[in-house]
Amino acid sequence: MSKKKPTTFGERIRQLREGLELPQRKVAALLDIDASLFAKYERNERQPSKELIIKMASILKTGSEALIREALTDKFAYQILEEDADRRILRAAEDKVEYLKTNGKF
Repeated sequence: MSKKKPTTFGERIRQLREGLELPQRKVAALLDIDASLFAKYERNERQPSKELIIKMASILKTGSEALIREALTDKFAYQILEEDADRRILRAAEDKVEYLKTNGKF
């Protein structure tokens, strides 16, 4: 059983854009943002808002949930790297999410 290679949000939107043969400037224009800002998203130098991710998904003909998940996992991964944390932090966070869900805290 082969495991899917992880990608970053930027890598994923670049793959999708190139698969549709769209230049960065065209996607940026459709998103009503500067092409240099879109390039920063592809290089993982900036993170777009959820609303912008939803617009990207539509333009890039993919599911918005998948792109949102990709962006969120990037945020978590970068935070863990910055804090030099380990898997115990992830397990504790999962436990906390379950606690919050079951106790009506969210």
